[in-house]
Amino acid sequence: MTFPVPRAPAPTDAALLAGLAEAALAAGVVIRRIEAEGITHRQKSDRSPVTEADHAAEATIFAALSQLMPGVPVVAEEATAAGTEVICGNRFVLVDPLDGTREFISGNGEYTVNIAVVEDGVPVLGVVYAPARALLFAGRPGSAFRAIRAPGARVDAQDWTPIACRKVQDGALVVAESRSHGDPATDALIARYQVAERIPAGSALKFGLIAEGKADFYPRLGPVMEWDSAAGHALVVAAGGSVTRPDGSPLTYGHSEVGYMVHGFVAWGSGGPPEIGSVG
Repeated sequence: MTFPVPRAPAPTDAALLAGLAEAALAAGVVIRRIEAEGITHRQKSDRSPVTEADHAAEATIFAALSQLMPGVPVVAEEATAAGTEVICGNRFVLVDPLDGTREFISGNGEYTVNIAVVEDGVPVLGVVYAPARALLFAGRPGSAFRAIRAPGARVDAQDWTPIACRKVQDGALVVAESRSHGDPATDALIARYQVAERIPAGSALKFGLIAEGKADFYPRLGPVMEWDSAAGHALVVAAGGSVTRPDGSPLTYGHSEVGYMVHGFVAWGSGGPPEIGSVG
């Protein structure tokens, strides 16, 4: 989907990030309302679940982006599933209106709203918001933040608390891992390292654990979609970490030719993978 070209000057990165955060907060209002009313769901063609909240949150974000970033293409999960085709260009937005639908349905609160701005294939701005926890993460080049903001709240500069990845320590890795999408290959990769703790979590919250220095390593070797990882990717890099393909090569975005699929990634805190001495 593409919105009309604006006449007003483009906002700065800081202002744009705040606007993206408020779009996610607005989506949180819709999601929490539907959650309170009772959740019904169906399966998409790929057998993943989808709810009314996915569609309503996506519509809310589209409305916000039409004002905030008119003229910029938007690739969103549900619109793409419905067959909408977008020419991404050099700059576009990736949206997952409700990441962790299984967590949403289960009622554990570990779901997020993910919005990322991608430039030349690289996520440069990212917002990850967990409405049930009122927990907001945001990152732009060189700066990452967290805030506690209720759904629908406004965002001001004083609301942000700066965060940063911690330095990866040999022999004491804390691993953030998927609560719902484990697989043998990921388990085998984790087993190569000396791990002190494994923290299961849903959705893009795992990127938040890396970005605020509570975990060192988040591997995902199974297939995911670009809108699942782009916002968290931007957040971790902004906090001083890295996100790459499993082989260490750059993870880039906008690959419509493969349906926006990502064949795995690894996210690390500051300093990246530990030295070989910490591999078991």
